[in-house]
Amino acid sequence: MDRWRVRAAGDAAVLVELGREEDPAVNRGVHRLAAALRGLPGILETVPGYTTLLVVFDPRRWDGAGVAALVEAARPGPAPPFPGGRRVRIPVCYGGEWGPDLEAVAARHHLTPQTVVTLHAGRDYPVYALGFSPGFPMLGGLDPRLATPRLDTPRLKVPAGSVGIGGRQTGIYPLATPGGWNLIGRTPLRLFRPDRVPPVPYRPGDVLHFDPIDADAFARLAGSPAEPAVEVLEPEAPA
Repeated sequence: MDRWRVRAAGDAAVLVELGREEDPAVNRGVHRLAAALRGLPGILETVPGYTTLLVVFDPRRWDGAGVAALVEAARPGPAPPFPGGRRVRIPVCYGGEWGPDLEAVAARHHLTPQTVVTLHAGRDYPVYALGFSPGFPMLGGLDPRLATPRLDTPRLKVPAGSVGIGGRQTGIYPLATPGGWNLIGRTPLRLFRPDRVPPVPYRPGDVLHFDPIDADAFARLAGSPAEPAVEVLEPEAPA
């Protein structure tokens, strides 16, 4: 985070850049800074990205220079521990009609489909940011053995709940949208609910964990009001 800089993003926001490349340590710094600024008088919103934090402020109370000074004072170090972490568990039915690209991903990496499922479901994925569509979690932590380029020709419509791999990342399509990621599974849960605040059950700074389910479990959960299980994680010890 020695390279970080603060620059104007309009007349009511600043963009804090904590690094130039995707890196778990940099992203953790983003979330620590967001936590330190969140709720301060005149700070309206903090929007985390991979390596940046957008800080939206009330221009009646602050100007850009004042917020830059506030940001500098809150500059994250190795302590305090990262706050508020949660593990959100997402049930996923892999392969078949729910994951039409699973076998192609397996073949590309000389793995069996079951090995792909085991590798994909065997770890936690930090939520770096939300985008490109409402509620789409951009996740880090994909096993390098599963990194797969996006499709040459994107699909015009990806079903809501689809779990995919795009390059070195994995993610979930909460809405039916066009998309070019390799689809390996689908969750039966309705993740995006615009009448709910927040509209998705996870947020940047959480981790997602995928739990494999079979077709019968998918059918039972599909269309139900079921919510993903959420576990509160213990804060890290200071470095």
